[in-house]
Amino acid sequence: MDVYEAVDSRRAVRVFSDEPIPREALERVLAAATRAPSSGNLQPWHVYVVGGEQLAELKRRATARALAGDPGDEREYPMYPAGLTSPYLDRFSAAAAQRYKALGIERDDPDRPMKIAALNSEAFGAPVVLFCYLDRTMGPGQWADAGMYVQTVMLLLRAEGLHSCPQVMWTMYRKTVSQMVGADDGLVLFCGVSVGFEKEGVPRLRTGRADMAETVSFLGV
Repeated sequence: MDVYEAVDSRRAVRVFSDEPIPREALERVLAAATRAPSSGNLQPWHVYVVGGEQLAELKRRATARALAGDPGDEREYPMYPAGLTSPYLDRFSAAAAQRYKALGIERDDPDRPMKIAALNSEAFGAPVVLFCYLDRTMGPGQWADAGMYVQTVMLLLRAEGLHSCPQVMWTMYRKTVSQMVGADDGLVLFCGVSVGFEKEGVPRLRTGRADMAETVSFLGV
């Protein structure tokens, strides 16, 4: 797959089929992703690949917490900055409304937060979730490195015909995740990435993007 096609076709898919993923495909992706850039070549990430009964049990535990109205574990880092302002708040609000309406959750639904958490904790039906951790001693530069690594993984998944959905939501249930994967206290959960084949017959949602002129300035070029 051409790299431009991979970038254009990568979407946060939220309805996966239960078709199994060949382990060989995951190994190819994660082996190639070791070439992702990192400052000083620290390669600060550690990934747990979870599927099968282990993932089913994790989903059960996380979904039980979501349906019980559990607000989640204490945050180790903020998902978004406090006091988000325009244009960022505008983009966030528009995308959130579009995304969850497509999943049948209306903005004025009083159970909206619980329903959103439950859908996320089921990994949208994905048969595999990658949990990306960093050493707790790492700083902002290494968190940026982890973001580049995750993006590299998601693009390589497209080359295998697979889709993904990055989910910071898993940090809400980080203690449950860590117990299941065996991550020690020296690691902090960055995000989960749900992986699978997109379910056929489901309308495809593509959230809008800001025009390049809003985010890019050319100087001397």
